[in-house]
Amino acid sequence: MASSSVDMDPDVARRLFEEGATLVLLGVPRGTELGIDCKSWQVGPKFRGVKMIPPGLHFLHYSSVNSPSCGTEIGPKTGLFIALKPKEIILAKWDAKEEDLDFSPSKNEEEVAKIRDNLQELDPFLGPYPYEVRRKWVSFTDRLNEEVATKLQPLSGRICAFSDVVPELQLTHTKDRAEQPRNDTECQSMREGLDRLPKMMHREGTELRFSIIPKKTYPLGASPAEITQCSMDLSYALETLLEKYYQAQPLDLLGELQFAFVCFIIGNVYEGFEHWKSLLTLMCRSEEAMRKHKDLYLGLIAVLYHQLGEIPPDFFVDIVSQDNFLTSTLQDFFQFAAGPGIDGTLRKRAEKFKAHLTKKFRWDFDADLDDCAPVVVELPEGFTVN
Repeated sequence: MASSSVDMDPDVARRLFEEGATLVLLGVPRGTELGIDCKSWQVGPKFRGVKMIPPGLHFLHYSSVNSPSCGTEIGPKTGLFIALKPKEIILAKWDAKEEDLDFSPSKNEEEVAKIRDNLQELDPFLGPYPYEVRRKWVSFTDRLNEEVATKLQPLSGRICAFSDVVPELQLTHTKDRAEQPRNDTECQSMREGLDRLPKMMHREGTELRFSIIPKKTYPLGASPAEITQCSMDLSYALETLLEKYYQAQPLDLLGELQFAFVCFIIGNVYEGFEHWKSLLTLMCRSEEAMRKHKDLYLGLIAVLYHQLGEIPPDFFVDIVSQDNFLTSTLQDFFQFAAGPGIDGTLRKRAEKFKAHLTKKFRWDFDADLDDCAPVVVELPEGFTVN
């Protein structure tokens, strides 16, 4: 693990040396890809951890590596959000069987005290926090706090690039298996083949605990006209989500948006990208909520500015621009932000953001809006239209 490639200000270095936290990570195999926040390295033979870490929320991530005799392939990434206090020492040991870090030694006060007493001897084996990425990391997570991260992180404490799944039906007994459709005949279609595959679910405790976005976008007893309106303006669904998950602090929804983005862009968790898209769609297509929650939408612009500004433009060509998701979603946002009743500051900020994206990515937000396209809505059960 090489030292920081950017010279650190001596005063900053002194402050971090005195106040920074330390991650002591013992027994991590050589060649393991390990990182913190927006930087990663391949672990060398002398690596024992990371020092001079600014207090606050961080994302530790690592990928185990096979032994040279097995081809030294890098495994899927595992990560966890971790909140560090000034001068705190977190101790973890590599569990070779689980191919994971075991943080239980941190609960042993005697063992942690021993590490603290010997920190000077350990210092040459600790890599400094990559301060050159500090600004980027803060811009990615300035709305995300420890409480929100803990609430969203799996109960297992690990965020895994590949889902840990098990069959929905365990079929542990012969009788149970006998009752299932036979799979010893040739499939007549792709659909039949897919239907024969066992249905899978997340192993308990390993799933990300994102807010559930309401499928029903209109209130009980809504008329057909109201249902259509709520399908075009998703404010009812957004207010429902805020009331259920973030009633005390609506701005924490921006923290969830940042959490999902970090899970995807650093943790390689595709589910994070899907949730980021869903949250963005919900917020950008909520016209009435935009009038009511000025601070939430000013914050959204700031969050998106940093998220879209820190990733390569070709990223959008490969992933985000599929089906023109981002341009069409932001087109709705900019249209609503220019509408009646919108706060003047929010309107101006949206105009500047639109100009910035147009210049940076050459996106056209002024293409003809498909106002006449029909909106397909789902009517309540039993509702009939004469």
